[in-house]
Amino acid sequence: MSLTKRIVGLMALALVPALAIQGYNEYALRSARGAAVRSDALRTARGVAADLGDFGRGARQILGLLSELPVIRNRDAQSCTAYLKRVVDKVPGSFFFGVADPDGRIRCNTLGSSPGAYTVADRSYFQEAMRSGGFAVGEVLTGRVTGRPTIQFALAIPGSDGRADGIVITSIDLSYLAARQAAAGLPPDAVLTVADRRGTVLLRLPGHDDWVGKALPPPFWEALTQHRGDVADLPGLNGGPRITAVAETGPGGLDSITVSVGVSPATAFADIDAATRRGLVLIGLGAALAIAAALLAGRAFIRQPVQRLIQTAAAWRAGALDARSGLAGPGEFGQLGEAFDAMAAALQTREGELRAEIARSRRLQERQTLMLHELNHRVRNTLATVQSLVRQRPRDDDGGVRLEGRILALSKTHDLLAQDDWGGASLRAVLENAFAPFEDATVRRFALDGPDVELLPRYVLALGMAIHELTTNAVKYGALATENGRIDIRWRVAATDDDTRVLALEWRESGGPPVAETRRSGFGTRLIAGGISRELGGTVDLTFPPDGVRCALRVPLDEPDRFTSFRDPASAVTQTSGAASDQLFGRS
Repeated sequence: MSLTKRIVGLMALALVPALAIQGYNEYALRSARGAAVRSDALRTARGVAADLGDFGRGARQILGLLSELPVIRNRDAQSCTAYLKRVVDKVPGSFFFGVADPDGRIRCNTLGSSPGAYTVADRSYFQEAMRSGGFAVGEVLTGRVTGRPTIQFALAIPGSDGRADGIVITSIDLSYLAARQAAAGLPPDAVLTVADRRGTVLLRLPGHDDWVGKALPPPFWEALTQHRGDVADLPGLNGGPRITAVAETGPGGLDSITVSVGVSPATAFADIDAATRRGLVLIGLGAALAIAAALLAGRAFIRQPVQRLIQTAAAWRAGALDARSGLAGPGEFGQLGEAFDAMAAALQTREGELRAEIARSRRLQERQTLMLHELNHRVRNTLATVQSLVRQRPRDDDGGVRLEGRILALSKTHDLLAQDDWGGASLRAVLENAFAPFEDATVRRFALDGPDVELLPRYVLALGMAIHELTTNAVKYGALATENGRIDIRWRVAATDDDTRVLALEWRESGGPPVAETRRSGFGTRLIAGGISRELGGTVDLTFPPDGVRCALRVPLDEPDRFTSFRDPASAVTQTSGAASDQLFGRS
């Protein structure tokens, strides 16, 4: 065999491990990207399903409010029509409201039709609402009067005998829903399809106007129903391959609505394909340079350089891309060695980039898992808090006002934490957030005095609930119940003997009505003391002198924000001094 053939064969052998590494790295990167694309598509589909479910529940609440109004229940066409016209412009996505009698004839609507001008007795949503006496979602259809593709929500109006006494209806603009989802954003080159229980298109992006109201092809619709809650490789409506995630709305809103998000594999893997082409071109160029240099080499002094090249190729084949031949100089083998080393450096760089991308994908997945665990923990604690507040509700005599206020306070505190991705909030921000509804533009009712203190999420939640209870009591019975009353809040951070920081906060009311004393301790008192002592390991000193309520809190600040399960605050041991007030604390 000639030297030329041997050299060419040696070069081909040296390229085998490089190509194998390139192929393996591409396979690993495509696998990681495929998992990420599927996860993102399913998350997007579930997000759209959740948003549509929330929209349906919001519409149901609006219809529920309307069904209880005397102006709707009395069926006076003129006043009913006038009221519905005022409402329709304030409800996003709705362009029609109407009220139908038990026989299906329209009594009043936002179009101003005369009573009994037409009937909806043949509509499925009317029949379902009258049969169940509750909420019903219609199918996609074209309105008799408006001529627009729409979907109707209907809610039965309860009669005096407990049976349905007609329905209240709203028509939802499907173009509004499409624009709402388009504004939320989709993955690049993704196709969103939303269909009702019969496979009729509610919205589709892109091309909503061309598809709305049309039935999906049976094979496509059957494939979607078979893969609800999963991700599968399915052909799109145009025949091209799609990575398709399918989700379904839950009960309580837009029931049995199927949502699919299809992502183009070509778009999802475009950057990986481009990188692979560049890698192959680099390998090809490196191989061409190496072979050209070898063919130009002389026959003298060839054995040692070739041996060194073989050894270096073996190292590459073993995965050591940092190995170099060490050949250099103007000679043929020197050029060949430099070309091989350049090729190895390029492959090593490419391998590092691929490994970094894979590591980044893994870190993102781990971070997402950690965030989901954190979210699950926060949701469980929040639901436990709400459960505890609701458990207290039967003992209240205020028609649910306190329960609503406590849940609203909890929601506002969550909003404050969400602004910084649950990283925490400052104490001043927590106080200002709680006092915002009670501030007066002309009279300063609150005085805040203290340094900037950053609080962890559990401190924000516990202190936020405590401040809400104190503020609610002040509004009903304390300093905020009079025009001249005011509240002074002072705090400082001190260090104990073991170098632990302790937050000392004092609440002082003045200018309010005289405080009456009682020995009863209510839910508000237990909520404050339980949250501060058990959740934060602090103490509460709550006193009720005649000139105004005093509350002193001491909370250690250096404990970690550990996961803790929220227990019923009514079972916590109340740490107070003095007699408890017979105000909100004594009766809640």
